Amino acid sequence: MVESRSFDPIWEEKYAAGHVVNYPWDVVVSFVFRNAPRDKPRNDIRILELGCGTGANLWFAAREGFQVAGVDGSSSAIHKAQERFQLDGLNGDLRVADFTHLPFKDNSFDLVIDRGSLVCVGFETGKKATREVYRVLREKGRFFFNPYSDRHSSYSSGEVGSDGLVSDISSGTMVGVGQLCFYGRQQVIAALCNFKLLSLQHMEYAEIIEPGWMIHAEWRAIAEKIL
Repeated sequence: MVESRSFDPIWEEKYAAGHVVNYPWDVVVSFVFRNAPRDKPRNDIRILELGCGTGANLWFAAREGFQVAGVDGSSSAIHKAQERFQLDGLNGDLRVADFTHLPFKDNSFDLVIDRGSLVCVGFETGKKATREVYRVLREKGRFFFNPYSDRHSSYSSGEVGSDGLVSDISSGTMVGVGQLCFYGRQQVIAALCNFKLLSLQHMEYAEIIEPGWMIHAEWRAIAEKIL
C-alpha cells in the first residue's frame, strides 16, 4: 500500500475486512455515455477513476468496450478489483496510488471520474488532485467531480478540523466512513478553476421519517479541459 497522508486508513480497514461494491453508480453510467467522445471508437477512449475501490464503475466501462484505469489508496481494494477483472476476462490498469501524484502521462485520458473520493482529503489536497486531473486529461477531456455538499446533515454533526476535514461524524448517511470534506459552491469552483465548467448541479433529498429531517446533499460537476 502506498504510504500517504492523502488517505484515511479506515478505507484500507474496510476493504481488508470484506467491503465490496458490485455494481456501478447510475450517475457514473450517465456521465460516461453522455460525455464519451463521439468521434472515436470505444476501444480508443480512455477512462480514469480516482478512488476506484473494488472497481465496480470501471468494470461497467470495461464491459462496454472502453479502456479503463483506476487508482485507490487501498491495496486490498485494488487487489479485489484486479481479481474481478481477471475473473471476467477484462483489461484494466488498476494501481495503488496517491490522488496528488497520478502515475500517468500528460494528456492520457478522455474522461476522469471522481464519485465521492476526493471528499476523503482536505480542500488543499483536493485542489492538488484536480490539478493532476487536468494534467492527465486530453484537450476537451471531461472530469466528473462529485463531492458532498456542506448542506449534508453529516456536515453539521461532526467536528471541522484542519483543511476543512470533518471528523467524529455522528449522524446522517456518512457515519463510520472516517473524516470527510464537505464542499460549498465556492469551494467546488475553486477546485475546478483550471477547467471550463460545463455543468454544476446541487442534488439534495430529505429522509422525513428519520428524526431531524436527515438530508443527503451532493454536487455533480462536469468540467472540460481547455488549453
